[in-house]
Amino acid sequence: MEHQAHAKLGAGPTAVFECLQRIPCNPCADACPRGAITVKEINDCPTLDVDRCNGCGICMTHCPGLSIFVVDLQYSPEAALVKIPYEFSPLPVQDEQVDALNRQGDYVGDARVIRVQKSSNKTHIIWLAVPKELAMEVRNLRLRKEPFHD
Repeated sequence: MEHQAHAKLGAGPTAVFECLQRIPCNPCADACPRGAITVKEINDCPTLDVDRCNGCGICMTHCPGLSIFVVDLQYSPEAALVKIPYEFSPLPVQDEQVDALNRQGDYVGDARVIRVQKSSNKTHIIWLAVPKELAMEVRNLRLRKEPFHD
């Protein structure tokens, strides 16, 4: 799997596309209010104009493949902000500690929920603070189970 990497990753929040297949799809381009996303041919993966992208994440809620993420390496000196699309229930809550998972579902580290951005459709955006070295690896989360009490 390849992701679209670019120089803006170190300069603030920006979208990262990890489209896994060439299929007829372009809702991300239609959703972007800044016109930062283009799809030349309907089966092509999207192209991002990094100068127009502000990392708002609107495209994420329209991607049926959940393959768009927003990464901000300038979030803090130690942590990156990774915004992920999330369609599970229950939703995490702000300041909750969660397990950070890679695309294969493997645990890669700890994350803290910064914000839960609810959407009018079933795809919400979860803002996670993760160690900077995991920013390009974290693509999902797992809620931690509460200990069993009698």
